[in-house]
Amino acid sequence: MKTGGQLIVDALEANGTDRIYCVPGESYLAVLDALHDSPIRTIVCRQEGGAAMMADCHGRLTGKPGICFVTRGPGATNASAGIHIAMQDSVPLILFIGQVASHAKGREAFQEVDYVRFFGDIAKWVVEIDDAERIPEFVTRAFAVATSGRPGPVVISLPEDMLTSLAEAPLARHYTPVETRPGEVELDALEELLNKAKRPFVILGGTRWDAQAVAQMRTIAEAWSLPVGCSFRRQMLFDHLHPNYAGDVGIGINPKVATAIKHADLVLLIGGRMGEMPSSDYTLLKSPYPDQTLVHIHADAGELGRVYRPALAINASPAAFVEAFAKRKPAATPVWAAEAAKLHAAYLDWSTPPESGPGAVQMGPIMNYLETMLPDDAILTNGAGNYATWVHRYHRFRRFGTQAAPTSGSMGYGTPAAVAAKQLFPGRDVIAFAGDGCFLMNGQEFATAVQYGLPIIVIVVNNGIYGTIRMHQEREYPGRVVATDLRNPDFAALARAYGGHGETVETTADFAPAFERARASGKPSIVEIRLDPEAITPTRTMTQIRDKS
Repeated sequence: MKTGGQLIVDALEANGTDRIYCVPGESYLAVLDALHDSPIRTIVCRQEGGAAMMADCHGRLTGKPGICFVTRGPGATNASAGIHIAMQDSVPLILFIGQVASHAKGREAFQEVDYVRFFGDIAKWVVEIDDAERIPEFVTRAFAVATSGRPGPVVISLPEDMLTSLAEAPLARHYTPVETRPGEVELDALEELLNKAKRPFVILGGTRWDAQAVAQMRTIAEAWSLPVGCSFRRQMLFDHLHPNYAGDVGIGINPKVATAIKHADLVLLIGGRMGEMPSSDYTLLKSPYPDQTLVHIHADAGELGRVYRPALAINASPAAFVEAFAKRKPAATPVWAAEAAKLHAAYLDWSTPPESGPGAVQMGPIMNYLETMLPDDAILTNGAGNYATWVHRYHRFRRFGTQAAPTSGSMGYGTPAAVAAKQLFPGRDVIAFAGDGCFLMNGQEFATAVQYGLPIIVIVVNNGIYGTIRMHQEREYPGRVVATDLRNPDFAALARAYGGHGETVETTADFAPAFERARASGKPSIVEIRLDPEAITPTRTMTQIRDKS
């Protein structure tokens, strides 16, 4: 006989969990007590949104569900930001929520929420466990649901009395991974389409990739001379210095890449959904009927034909598809062989940062410096905001597992993601980029980095405004500024107050020595860059945006 709390921890251990991210609560004390005697590492966080984002980053970088525990009511609603990210980004995550006791349900008890209704539209599956004997069944099923097809978040509600009740349950077993593989008929059809094509283009996206799959995709690109683009914030899926890389297919796309996609006669969309942002508001590929011949490869049959009607739909995970198609070779040198080199040259030009701009700090030289300093396996994280353009356009990703950024466009992600990444890969450099507004949404997780001795470096690009909103505001309502100015703390002093290392950069020349001191400190660090708000994008000033509105 074991308590429900012990059965939960047993089921997590059986399914390979090595750590959880949590904010403690009295509603799941029985689980916390069971964790005391477990080899599972418990990472205590400072806010449930940050804990859920750490679990998302864990799932994003490992392909295994990130595990998060929060308490009822405000704990669960705080965590919903991370659940929304995991859902839109197709990331495996399991959120456990302590719930009110069974006798109090339906009475609007203290902090009571109906989680099936609350999370119903932003989670892949939501369930409440009423009987402790069924814990092994439900937890193992949660792992299977979170990882199969299109991965996503699962939410499990745990009534407090169920967690303390004694039950005799079967031993939990590891979930069975579900793989979807392409058939020979589909591969033959794709090979025929490629042999007939004159202007093909490949777009990589989604999850369920790994380092081996990325390497096999490179083999396919080389064999077929294919130009390859990566979907929004999925840049780590192809080496940016490979001669077949054409650029990212996301916000602020290189016009030459956009033209290549629009004029392509065959588009291979592998793993991604091609949502609003990577499709440039559904203009690169028209919905529901693209102008191009579309081949869509996705692990979830429900995504095939959901937005775009493909000429060929292949229900397979990216890893399984590239493993199978890597065995196919063209009969002759493709007629488009020179196009990939042209697009790669255009990418190299597009991804070379400008040397000048308004103000005393120039982000272009800073990005150039980071490109020379950071090793290929450095992990970069960020949230959302105009500052992120400097990363997505000018950082050249070389390896799989080096990027954690929300395709959902959620702010506040970079710092908690960096904490999780450093936990997972302590020997690698982990750099978080954040705007001043973005950092202060979950910046308290810097305290988590200090608590666990995780020497992340957070680069805070501080321009004293909500930059993206101000840019849109000046474009649509020039000169009528409302609600976008920010008065910020001294971020370097804040880092020191937390027990970390802090640096302030007020000129371009300040950055390199400040970054090197932060790196050498061995502490979690914040490097604050005080950027002129006129430098709102790499290529346009705020004044130019206002004047052209």
